[in-house]
Amino acid sequence: MVEEEDPQRLKKVAAASYDYENDPRWAEYWSNILIPPHMASRSDVVDHYKRKFYQRYIDPDLLVEAIASGSSSQSARPTPSSSSTPNDQARQRTSGSTTRTSGSSTTAAPTPTSLRWDRQTIHFSVNAWVLVMAVLAIIPLVPANLSNRAYRLSFMGTSCSSLYSLYSLYGKPRAWNLQALQVWFQSVIATKDFIYFIYCLTFVTSHLHLKFALIPVICWALEHVAKFLRRNFSRASAYRKYLEEPCVWVESNTSTLSILSSQAEIGLGFLLVLSLFSLVL
Repeated sequence: MVEEEDPQRLKKVAAASYDYENDPRWAEYWSNILIPPHMASRSDVVDHYKRKFYQRYIDPDLLVEAIASGSSSQSARPTPSSSSTPNDQARQRTSGSTTRTSGSSTTAAPTPTSLRWDRQTIHFSVNAWVLVMAVLAIIPLVPANLSNRAYRLSFMGTSCSSLYSLYSLYGKPRAWNLQALQVWFQSVIATKDFIYFIYCLTFVTSHLHLKFALIPVICWALEHVAKFLRRNFSRASAYRKYLEEPCVWVESNTSTLSILSSQAEIGLGFLLVLSLFSLVL
């Protein structure tokens, strides 16, 4: 046991001493972690995700343990157990055995947990819908009316998803006065969700029909969809057969997708400037 534990102890020490701040992959990895702000400020949560980052990019042999009690994943567990309490009482009346009742309730717990509509599930549903709409808008064989409608709906869906993410993470302003609104805007104005909301709002209200503008939206939706599928459907046979390789590729090439989105936004800037000059002339 000592020979097996010593390598892991050394790996944990190496993971703890790794210079994450100077690794650009860590900043991108941490920005894509969807957790509430009060959890992101906890040192044990940050250390847990640092070890997961180290396991993915540096040392795959590192064993990462689950977060201790009080984490976001464990705080969500009382919901299915509390909802199954009436079922447990019904089983107790019929069987008269508390041991069998607790065993049946334990085996039935994963079903409501996997189907609950939490923030991440709603976010995934909207992004999956946006991805389908964006693909329909880009395919040349789609009729023009359907393509134009899918083009608008993809931007509207991304703007709604960004607004919902901002509300779930930062809430609403404490008061509807100038000072409270200024403080709230200062906390959200530099986030990716707010930037994508302004980006999509610009093209929803614009009369320009630039399919090139859908590239950042598709990249954004792909990252969120792949991340959710890997976290929640990694044991499903259909996922392992059809979606595991694409999702792994998307998660391992997030920097490439970010560069592609940035280049597309730069190109859109030049196109908007040219269109402005063409309207003036």
